[in-house]
Amino acid sequence: MSGSTTSQGFAYTREQFQQFIEDTLSIARHLGASDAAAEVSEGAGLSVSVRKGEIENVERNRDKSLGVTVYLGQRRGNASTSDFSRAAIEQTVRAAFDIARFTAEDPAAGLPDAEDLATAEDVARNLDLFHPWALDAEGAANLARRCEDAAFATDARITNSEGGATSAQQSHFWAGNSRGFRGGYASSRHSISVSPIASQGRGRKASMERDAWYSSMRDAMALSSPESVGRYAAERALSRLNGRKVPTCEVPVLFENTLAAGLLGAYVHAVSGGSLYRRATFLLDSLGQPVLADHLDVDEDPFIPKGKASAPFDDEGVRTRCRRAVDAGVVQGYFLSSYSARKLGMRTTGHAGGSQNLVLTSRLTQPGDHLDEMLRKLGRGLFVTELMGQGVNHVTGDYSRGAAGFWVEGGRIVHPVSEVTIAGHLRDMFRRIVAVGADTYTMGGKTIGSVLVEGMKVAGS
Repeated sequence: MSGSTTSQGFAYTREQFQQFIEDTLSIARHLGASDAAAEVSEGAGLSVSVRKGEIENVERNRDKSLGVTVYLGQRRGNASTSDFSRAAIEQTVRAAFDIARFTAEDPAAGLPDAEDLATAEDVARNLDLFHPWALDAEGAANLARRCEDAAFATDARITNSEGGATSAQQSHFWAGNSRGFRGGYASSRHSISVSPIASQGRGRKASMERDAWYSSMRDAMALSSPESVGRYAAERALSRLNGRKVPTCEVPVLFENTLAAGLLGAYVHAVSGGSLYRRATFLLDSLGQPVLADHLDVDEDPFIPKGKASAPFDDEGVRTRCRRAVDAGVVQGYFLSSYSARKLGMRTTGHAGGSQNLVLTSRLTQPGDHLDEMLRKLGRGLFVTELMGQGVNHVTGDYSRGAAGFWVEGGRIVHPVSEVTIAGHLRDMFRRIVAVGADTYTMGGKTIGSVLVEGMKVAGS
């Protein structure tokens, strides 16, 4: 991103942001801080929603923030402001300084070690994350209408809609600390979505179901067409009509690829620094231990161009790295910030702010293992396409979620299923993953195919 950001929809240039950071760190130094870090950011966007062709909401957002963290030895204070005037910045730094003065010492507090920080070469890496979308409210509404119209046109049983929406968002930031790190970049994220409602029958035999679909990309040119998003959302809603419970049983469960990312997310949560040093995870001391099935690998690549979770450095300015996080089911590394690493007597892995572009793969997956083949492997059991509730206990690993999807017999879908609960324990579920599909889908920063788990409890009628 060049310095002329005002021509790209921002109010501030990179040069202005750089000066704010230098001023902030200088003020902290003059007050007597032993270390300091600061970040300044700005975001702007447009969101438009329609329902049954009529505009419901038009929202424009523009926000800005400057945050500073001040260290007095191992005492830490933090403050922020949305006022970028010199007086406000001075007041904010002083507020952080005063907080640090009256905060208890924390042996783990402090900036990252200098050798872990991203270099100028790291910062200069172009990951192609910024694609501003010159979209006005009328254009956004038209895209949302096209999406919703396509859903209605799919089938006469699409009788209502919770609406279609278009969003265009962009932001940029600059950060620095007293140990020499300086870096920042611009990024964008755009989306279109729709949530149609299907209905069939009348009276006691009436059935009504909703579903939704969306497309989200850094570059608006890479979004799926509104028509394809609308049609697929409608097909999903239609497929769920006349769902019913199944008898309580223990059967294999196939998680749709859109939901499988949640299993990968549960794993990341369990082996992240905050959970580990608080001893609030069922995967304590799992480094070097087999946790996933032995045919599974998890790779991390922060440098994928246009990646949803790509970053040349983490939230602390620590350089990011490609790595294999899980090899043949064995944990190769945790997800640690500088603070959590010190609490554990370890070294930061560059994960302040979370994981970066994870891909879970199976060594058993064949190129033809798309959904139909995964249903064949399921044989008889439940294919889950929606999960409800928050029934995941990350401390104990207990897993219990409301679910909807399809009952499968002989490798083929027989009928929709609704109002059931699936239950198990994450440790067992991870070890009992028997297949991963080639039907990969990227949800946020996690890419994974459909996942077949052997033997889960399904509570129904």
